[in-house]
Amino acid sequence: MISTRGRYAIRVMIDLAQNQDEHYIPLKDIAARQEISKKYLEIIVKDMVAGGLLKGASGKGGGYKLCRAPEEYNIGEIIELMEGTLSSVACLADKTNVCPRRKSCQTLPMWEEYDKMVHDFFYGKKLSDLI
Repeated sequence: MISTRGRYAIRVMIDLAQNQDEHYIPLKDIAARQEISKKYLEIIVKDMVAGGLLKGASGKGGGYKLCRAPEEYNIGEIIELMEGTLSSVACLADKTNVCPRRKSCQTLPMWEEYDKMVHDFFYGKKLSDLI
């Protein structure tokens, strides 16, 4: 399940893409347009800046803007930054987590197929597809 954190991050990215120009966009403006608490967005955008999705500037004229063009972002990278792995089961989420039943697990092929569909779906969608 994608939490509000992941969904709000996508909404912030869409808002910035739709309102982009050469200036930074104040977080209060994004919060108002998206009807999301500014306090909650502060936490989310901090991680987005640290993860390289956004640029931030403080002070007069400060705010946030995209680091790249909307067509250069895919939704999968946004979700994984905010939520962690898209993997459905622990044994596929972390390659160092080697399950002792891996060779005999009858459900593993199903989980691998499911994870591939989810990955391909979200990584096949660009931010520009949503605006």
